[in-house]
Amino acid sequence: MAKILIVEDNALNIKLFCDLLAAHGHEPEAVTDSRNALDAARNFSPDLVITDIQLPHVSGLELIQMIRGDDKLAEVPIMAVTAYSARGDEERIRAAGAQAYVSKPISVARFAQTVDELLAGRHEAVERV
Repeated sequence: MAKILIVEDNALNIKLFCDLLAAHGHEPEAVTDSRNALDAARNFSPDLVITDIQLPHVSGLELIQMIRGDDKLAEVPIMAVTAYSARGDEERIRAAGAQAYVSKPISVARFAQTVDELLAGRHEAVERV
């Protein structure tokens, strides 16, 4: 079971992500206000962070950069999710430090596969240390 932090301001997406993750045996925790996300991540110590990119207050890109700059969280894999995919978005999101990018509306199968791949990569990295 992995601890997965979800940063998302849309209640329906939060429910969908939490339900999917719980159905796959994970422990999801949702944060709706991106201003609280970094503190929530520090307190929750997630194995994976899933963040929307289009967030009020602190954007998903800013949040990814903040997580990458935090000693405790720098190695946590990040999956970015966004409804607005424009040319160059994936490159910007990956350059900020996210390992994966999924566009909305999400494919449930792709979402679950991406979560599994990111968690497997994290566990392999931990095992190599």
